[in-house]
Amino acid sequence: MNRLFDKKESWTNEERKTRQDESLSGMVKLGYEKSARLKSILDKNKINPQNIKTREDLEKLPVTSREKLVDMEMQEPPYAGLENQAIPIDRIFTSPGPVYEPHLSEDDNLWARAFFAAGIGAGDIALNAFSYHLVAAGLTFHSGLQKVGATVVPSGTSSSQIQVQLIKDLKVTAYVGTPSFLSSIISKAGEMGFDFKKDFRLKKACFAAEPLLPDMRRSFENEYGIDTYQMYGATEVGDVAYECSQKNGWHICEETIVEIVDPATGKNVAPGELGEIVVTRLNEIFFLLRFGTGDLSRIITDACPCGRTSSRIAGISGRIGDAVKVRGLFIAPSQLKMIQAKFNNLPLQANVSRIGHEDVLKLRVEKISPEIGSPAWEDNFKKIFREICTVKIDQLEYLSAGVIKPEEKLIVDQRQW
Repeated sequence: MNRLFDKKESWTNEERKTRQDESLSGMVKLGYEKSARLKSILDKNKINPQNIKTREDLEKLPVTSREKLVDMEMQEPPYAGLENQAIPIDRIFTSPGPVYEPHLSEDDNLWARAFFAAGIGAGDIALNAFSYHLVAAGLTFHSGLQKVGATVVPSGTSSSQIQVQLIKDLKVTAYVGTPSFLSSIISKAGEMGFDFKKDFRLKKACFAAEPLLPDMRRSFENEYGIDTYQMYGATEVGDVAYECSQKNGWHICEETIVEIVDPATGKNVAPGELGEIVVTRLNEIFFLLRFGTGDLSRIITDACPCGRTSSRIAGISGRIGDAVKVRGLFIAPSQLKMIQAKFNNLPLQANVSRIGHEDVLKLRVEKISPEIGSPAWEDNFKKIFREICTVKIDQLEYLSAGVIKPEEKLIVDQRQW
């Protein structure tokens, strides 16, 4: 039985660097030719594309944050001029902001490495509980599961009761989704009279988009016999890293270059130091170099007993910047500004907290006009908020005019990581 997905995962560090440097050099040269935006970025920074030969040379380029990418795409929709117009685009995905992403080739092993490392393969029936609507998650996870030979149940964001029925009737063995949703499914199964551990065959779970808290992992593994794995990525760059059976850091995908940088300078920090995860995905479609995820981590270079030779990142230690994830989806200040504009410059503030394992999103709004707070106004506000931000509001708090000061942040994250 193969322990690794392919030969790339056993490359020596020297071989991996040589091959990735070659791919990076080719990507930059091609991007300079095909992308007016990348050409402009390089020219502005007085960088000859011929001089980007290694991952160390990436430091010459600026880091592009998600907020910056949103601004760039608003200036030059839909892809900020970063796409290769010579290559047909199979699918276009969106994420809140909005950000539009041309889909990577079907030949790309998106998420397959993660599922293989989690022991999912032929003979598994995998429930994919990520959304298939507009965002990349559902379809890209689906493709990765297919690549490792699993049968996929595209349940998407159906209700927890429907998910329980599917797990039972289809004898599902693996779950792909957020940890909080699996917790809800298990609770619903109990309400329906089932003993999740005894009555169902689900024994593997791959999580993304939310942190897997230690007590939740212990509960899944010890109480329900579910072997859990964490996956990490971003819509803009695809899969980035994943856990193996050792569960001691997340292996960096072979198709990506990951830097850990000082957020203030964009320069790489020393190995083992905390910094922002900055990702360059090697491809010929979307020339997004040095994407700043806003997440904080550090690099682990010690050898892993699983046999994979790539470096690992030590989980997520927190976030920089103002955009935050709520139930796996980003909310950005730019989105809240769009909502303010639709409601006569309504003073508002998003407050994110956590009750148990669930994210709670509260919107604080000022009653600057009499209709604010009425059932009709509230229904319309919630509808427009969800259309723009995707995420549902859990609580609305109405404040007197002038309570929210102009200098306050639009998004306040009170969660402890």
